[in-house]
Amino acid sequence: MGIEVVVALPSDTDGLAPRYREANAQVLKADLDPSIREPWRLIETVRKCRELVECVRPDVIHVHHVGPAYVMRLALGKNSPIPRVFQVQGPLHLEHAAFSNLDVRLAGPQDYWIATCQWTYQKYLQLGVESNRVFLSYMGFDIGAFNGKRTGRLREELGIPAGAPLIGMVAYVYAPKWFLGQKTGIKGHEDFIAALHEVNKVRPDVRAVVIGGPWGNATSYERRLRARAARSSNGQLRFTGFRSDVSVIYPDVDLAVVPSHSENVSSSSVEAFLSGVPVVATNVGGLPDLVQDKKTGWLVPPGKPALLAQAILEALADPVEARRRATAGRKLARELFEVEKTAREVAVIYRMIVAHDPASRLCA
Repeated sequence: MGIEVVVALPSDTDGLAPRYREANAQVLKADLDPSIREPWRLIETVRKCRELVECVRPDVIHVHHVGPAYVMRLALGKNSPIPRVFQVQGPLHLEHAAFSNLDVRLAGPQDYWIATCQWTYQKYLQLGVESNRVFLSYMGFDIGAFNGKRTGRLREELGIPAGAPLIGMVAYVYAPKWFLGQKTGIKGHEDFIAALHEVNKVRPDVRAVVIGGPWGNATSYERRLRARAARSSNGQLRFTGFRSDVSVIYPDVDLAVVPSHSENVSSSSVEAFLSGVPVVATNVGGLPDLVQDKKTGWLVPPGKPALLAQAILEALADPVEARRRATAGRKLARELFEVEKTAREVAVIYRMIVAHDPASRLCA
């Protein structure tokens, strides 16, 4: 799209680095995420950020996470002439006054935001950010990677018969964050376990699976979740750990459950619909942008396992209606999240911010 891209990652060899190089991006090593547990590193992180910008001299700086966004603003100051775009991947920090106020207070006249759901977009307006500095563009997905064909691979691995109803939760396991006052995980794993217990009282044939492993320091927390599930589900709930084949195994699931306490649109709900799987989700953040109650899926309040179980049972009891909603959800997901479309939106935002001619060279 005529934009020169330089990417700063914690590793210039692992993770996404090889894929960026395949896309002709320059990759530099720079870990700019501050640590809550090591606050003394902040000054050094800010210095490295400033040196990186001086080296690259970009026309636009695009940041995707809260910590690096704060570091970037501290490093360059409010009056930096370089436009900075914070594409907000989730609303969690905006749900806490201290962090949302810090987000706005650190910003200068050349700071902009790309909200990735309607909730986030409206929240910035409520915080007093001018409408010409906030944009809406959903996260992009390679929709062609999801064909919705059931392979039976997951059921075979777990020993689940083809006729047994299988509900699935696809999410990383995040440990509760003490500095946000959390006592349970943000993704609602505890609620999923409790809901399954209630579901099995009515439908003992229902099986369940959690797809996704621990993120960061959540290993011991995941072990506690597995132990809780073992006590509660009588072997009906299985954990697969990390998987790289979600697009292949998702169609084996009869119903996807997204019980998050805080969430953007949720990649798991998008991937479920792209796979043709019905969705029950919580009514938080950006989830209602895609999972629309009675239209594309089922929505329930967060932190209410009994209501979650009720919606699961309703969806399983009416497979025709579930398929209708899943079909509508797939259509909407393809309209909103196709990566070529979202990439074009971001490119337009860049050019609006720098006010360059569309043919101009641009470095982000």
